[in-house]
Amino acid sequence: MLIVLMMILRQAARDGIIPSAPSVSIPRQESVRHDADHDESEDIITPKQVEALYQAVPDQWAIMVQLAAWCQLRRGECLGLQRRDAEWHDDGSATLHVRRQLNANTGDYTDLKSEAGKRSLSIPKLMTDRLKQHLKDHVATEDKAPLIPASIRGSMPLSNTRWGYIWADVRDSVDGLPHRFRFHDLRHTGLTIFAQEGATLAELMRRGGHADIHIVLRYQHATMNRDRELADRMSARVAATLDPSLARKKNTGEES
Repeated sequence: MLIVLMMILRQAARDGIIPSAPSVSIPRQESVRHDADHDESEDIITPKQVEALYQAVPDQWAIMVQLAAWCQLRRGECLGLQRRDAEWHDDGSATLHVRRQLNANTGDYTDLKSEAGKRSLSIPKLMTDRLKQHLKDHVATEDKAPLIPASIRGSMPLSNTRWGYIWADVRDSVDGLPHRFRFHDLRHTGLTIFAQEGATLAELMRRGGHADIHIVLRYQHATMNRDRELADRMSARVAATLDPSLARKKNTGEES
């Protein structure tokens, strides 16, 4: 009820019914940052666990999990999306345009924190059908309708605070997650998997909307693991084409 009251007061202030929304105390949201001693490798979950989280969220908001994991969006970016931000192409592919965020403090749409945050992303095929169904079932038809509305086909976006409560309930219902697994860790999981597919640091910066390369360096271990995997596969392929007898002579110093 506290969240609903806060949303009503903010809307009344926007409409000029009251001068301003009074300060309403709400529970502190969980930080998206860990302390310096935290091992970030502990925050990566498996695709099956991502799917379990998706299935656990109430249907009208479940797409939040997909957007965070497979489009690697921040929470405010997910909540700031509108219908017009999903662009569909004739070949069946789709692009997501990240242009704004839902500010956790004001409850309003605001600019992204940096120009790097403004980006257009290819939506993975694994979630395009789910996104289409979400738009059909839960999102109003207007171009500026929130992609994650507070109510089905509503005109107001789901608030950061309300999503925090939904996420806490969902997280506790899924077995095997790291302790206090955060919604933001879905983004970390997605970017790590993206890196494992061979993405360069520049590609990771673009995908994640990062302005600081030092932040993206955390994914270097994933790109190095992928580099090692590719090197081993190359080695095996080349070795399979060589004449074993020639390899022996080379190694023992024998003349051919």
